[in-house]
Amino acid sequence: MDYRNKLLPMEKVFRDPVHDYVYVQNQVILDLINTKEFQRLRRIHQLGTTSLVFHGAEHTRFSHSLGCYEVARRICDNFERNYPSQTPDDGLWDNSERLVTLCAALLHDIGHGAYSHTFEHIFHTDHESYTEQIITNPETEVNQVLRQVSPKFPDEVASVISHKYPNPQVVQMISSQIDADRMDYLLRDSYYTGTNYGTFDLTRILRVTRPYKGGIAFSISGIHAVEDFIVSRFQMYLQVYFHPVSRSMEMILSHLLQRANEIYGNNQNEAEQQREFIPYFLIPFFNHTATVADYLRLDDGVLNTYFQQWEDDKDPVLNDLSNRFLNRIPLKSMRFTHETEYLLPELRQLIEKAGFNSTYYTAINDSYDLPYDAYDPSTSKPRTQIELMQHDGSLVELSTVSALVAAITGRVSGDQRFFFPKKMLSQDDGELFHPIYKEFQAYIKNGVLLDAKGDHLS
Repeated sequence: MDYRNKLLPMEKVFRDPVHDYVYVQNQVILDLINTKEFQRLRRIHQLGTTSLVFHGAEHTRFSHSLGCYEVARRICDNFERNYPSQTPDDGLWDNSERLVTLCAALLHDIGHGAYSHTFEHIFHTDHESYTEQIITNPETEVNQVLRQVSPKFPDEVASVISHKYPNPQVVQMISSQIDADRMDYLLRDSYYTGTNYGTFDLTRILRVTRPYKGGIAFSISGIHAVEDFIVSRFQMYLQVYFHPVSRSMEMILSHLLQRANEIYGNNQNEAEQQREFIPYFLIPFFNHTATVADYLRLDDGVLNTYFQQWEDDKDPVLNDLSNRFLNRIPLKSMRFTHETEYLLPELRQLIEKAGFNSTYYTAINDSYDLPYDAYDPSTSKPRTQIELMQHDGSLVELSTVSALVAAITGRVSGDQRFFFPKKMLSQDDGELFHPIYKEFQAYIKNGVLLDAKGDHLS
């Protein structure tokens, strides 16, 4: 039997707290799981700094990737059993697409790096680009496994993840407003954070999922399950993903990496001569010469080890930020609007007067998300809208038949926050900078920045 169709002698299972079992039947899938690039995902947390708020959130990109694969596998099984293609171009499921779908689902996050989103911002890396490179680079074990299927198979898998694959059913199963990726991470993140916001009826949604010529739709009889999914995602963003303390720790991490980049990147020769400790795995990123191999050496543990070393660094900012990150000493924050943004320079001046470097001890963070957005081809990245299939086979867009979804369609949720040292909220009259703290606090009421007249503008 050729490698593409080779099945394991006995089905393998992975015990999973979300899906009970993850079932692996294909030799290709098991071989991909056993590659060093995929095993690296065990060492990268799924939610980054969120574990510093929700202490149970210790799950990894590895477990999420397996979960995404499992959801995609169940959809493929449903399509194969209930909607098999009978004639070419009939819009039903062609099961020859199964393997490329499962491989793309499994590998969709293979390019995520250590504390990926913060790291990307500082070093201008792109996890989606690295995902494609890891899949298509002949030097990776992942690529070597995929090439055993066919020489062009790695490019086919990568094209699913980059949305260029010609079959929209395959692309939407991995990336759309209801896809295998989102369905797994909402349930998984909800489970591990100990919250219920992300729970929804996965079994029902999978049951009402339908293939059609333009992609994937959902039976209109399952509209309430789809609504529940949209609201669950909306709640998870507001309650978990946008949590102000998690964002605070992310700002500290960002400034920590920024300071390290300035010390080792801008003065590399001097740094190497005067410092006992050199973070060799980060040097290629400081120098902007990083390769795929350099990227794959990094994980959360590598960065945390460097942060522990930097707790003893002679640079006061680097060692203090390392201590704050490792020992969870978050910045405080206040919400502000475009109308009150003009006051931020005054707040920074007060923070400077209190002895803090505002470059490293203040930050602005915007966290916004659209819970659902109908398709708009005029946008730079138009989203695939959710289609409901009526009894006669015709399609209607979700927000046109759901008052609940219509109420939040296109409505951005989230806020803008200004982060600052907790010391600025001190109430101790005996402290040297108490008058400055008091002046600073006069700008805040109920966690919101006031305008010059003392009015709320939120």
